[in-house]
Amino acid sequence: QLQLVESGGGLVQPGGSLRLSCAASGFTLDSYAIGWFRQAPGKEREGVAYISSSGISTNYVDSVKGRFTASRDNAKSMVYLQMNNLKPEDTAVYYCAAERRDRGWLIPEEYPYWGQGTQVTVSS
Repeated sequence: QLQLVESGGGLVQPGGSLRLSCAASGFTLDSYAIGWFRQAPGKEREGVAYISSSGISTNYVDSVKGRFTASRDNAKSMVYLQMNNLKPEDTAVYYCAAERRDRGWLIPEEYPYWGQGTQVTVSS
């Protein structure tokens, strides 16, 4: 059974950093692109970062460009989201999601497999 489990969230001050991890099991990770999404209270789920199945291609929403970096280690079945210079508006539940078509989209409906999410709170 395909499973994704996020970890690494928490409370951090503005300007701080966090690294989120997404552990994959039950499938061959290197066949799937991974998207990172977030959802703040009262808001729609938003695509944040995409990383291709090989890890060669990445794509970011404008609001996180230069601050967030997606990476992956297919041998360890792990995907990461390094988040630097965090801002209060980054506060949300963060999810990793998997899809096989590798098209670079950050559209939630294109991702059939999701983790349970991890809370990130940026506050002083």
